[in-house]
Amino acid sequence: MERYVQEQPRDFLAVATPGAGKTTFALTLASWLLHHHVVQQITVVAPTEHLKKQWAEAAARIGIKLDPEYSAGPLSKEYHGVAVTYAGVGVRPMLHRNRCEQRKTLVILDEIHHAGDSKSWGEACQEAFDPATRRLALTGTPFRSDTNPIPFVQYEEGNDGIRRSSADYTYGYGNALADGVVRPVIFLSYSGNMRWRTKAGDEIAARLGEPMTKDAIGQAWRTALSPTGDWIPNVLAAADKRLTEVRKGIPDAGGLVIATDQDAARAYAKILKKVTGETPTVVLSDEKAASKKIDKFSADESRWMVAVRMVSEGVDVPRLAVGVYATTISTPLFFAQAVGRFVRSRRRGETASVFLPTIPMLLDFANEMEVERDHVLDKPKKGSDEENPFAEEDQLLADAEKLEDEETEDQLPWEALESDAVFDRVLYDGAEFGMQAHPGSEEEQDYLGIPGLLEPDQVQLLLQKRQSRQIAHSRQKPAEEADLLEKPAEARPVVTHKQLLSLRKQLNTMVSAYTHQSGKPHGVIHNELRRVCGGPPSAEATAHQIQTRIAKVQEWATRMK
Repeated sequence: MERYVQEQPRDFLAVATPGAGKTTFALTLASWLLHHHVVQQITVVAPTEHLKKQWAEAAARIGIKLDPEYSAGPLSKEYHGVAVTYAGVGVRPMLHRNRCEQRKTLVILDEIHHAGDSKSWGEACQEAFDPATRRLALTGTPFRSDTNPIPFVQYEEGNDGIRRSSADYTYGYGNALADGVVRPVIFLSYSGNMRWRTKAGDEIAARLGEPMTKDAIGQAWRTALSPTGDWIPNVLAAADKRLTEVRKGIPDAGGLVIATDQDAARAYAKILKKVTGETPTVVLSDEKAASKKIDKFSADESRWMVAVRMVSEGVDVPRLAVGVYATTISTPLFFAQAVGRFVRSRRRGETASVFLPTIPMLLDFANEMEVERDHVLDKPKKGSDEENPFAEEDQLLADAEKLEDEETEDQLPWEALESDAVFDRVLYDGAEFGMQAHPGSEEEQDYLGIPGLLEPDQVQLLLQKRQSRQIAHSRQKPAEEADLLEKPAEARPVVTHKQLLSLRKQLNTMVSAYTHQSGKPHGVIHNELRRVCGGPPSAEATAHQIQTRIAKVQEWATRMK
């Protein structure tokens, strides 16, 4: 507010983490501009019908009346303005342009990255609000997975010649966490064995978190999320146990399962009813009653809601504290918005918990919660992967943007045969904790039973203590009693197939360099590394084993110098 009032800009982009209070800021500013006669009316543009109504309700609480049902014609004098959707502006841009030309208008563009969703929406917004007196753009995630320009956003060229969005004010998750505005998020990751059948009749088995090709990761992921296996029921049961623990400190805490499609959502709801004995709220985006269901769930004290996409962005249900990410949508934008549903803090000490499959990309997103991103307008120039570090990510994002329930050219049709779940690790503040454990075990309960009311530094301390206790307990048991991999999470890095190949290449390069330095043949050095560090040949070694060998070769080479 201070910066805006001081600078009085026509355009202002505020980037604030989900849950930080963008709506409160925008409406406070709108009230100030109306009071000082800078503007005479307000237009709020939101991504969805539900958010449009949510804006009108929030505005009414501070005495600003917005009409969320406006479609055309003159506006009743009792209103200060209208709340519309980007799609609505796309249909009738000239209607809104005329309104801006007739009276001094403040336009609030909520989650403005949506204005780049289609070329026509962006052009319509540009045409409709070009004459506006003031434009306030808001977003929690100012990055997109494409290069469609976002209207009224300023782009600045970096030293690499690539233009990136430039915000007037940024308030990230890290800032908000330090200020107690948002909750710390504990991510609980679950692995397990997956088995599926391809259309050719081949049966394939894989374990979540182990290096595999991109196709195999996608199919193992979908197998895990299949309601016919054991992974989903076990993870939903664990999430419900976590919710019970959280409700000891936050009595009205609710849980949300984010599903890929409507069939999965209904199936998950049936499983939750068996687990809890209570029918969850199911929200499907094409239902007319969807908004009413969300409002009802927000106001009551029921345990679970299951939704398809709809609740991923902007929808405000402050009591949500436990989430299950049961969707194959894998863009950083969707992940950030989904996690944003759980972080809004109502009182200091509340924590949020999100359950995930052990998928390398998702764990990367979870570990990068505090990373600030900007919208990149230009693609790097074509070239090798070394010259174009964005190449692989761009392709992953393009693949992920496709609806997973549609068959795509490179997607193998499959049938999920079976799955099981294994508690894998806890991710918090960029660090990983825990040792693998069976669902329902005492070790798993150690993490599910973390209190729901804790300060951020207490969470870290408690996780470290739990892991130390697990390690000490495992050392007391005979080796033959260990039925799961008895290593702490940091010793079990989750890597992609490509990352594993890169590590092997790095080891071979180091061994070649040491060969020239020591005069010993490659094979002798590799055998010596296996003898000293343990483990199988390089082709079968895990990422951690290869990293240990790389460190050992570096140590030898340094000694020789």
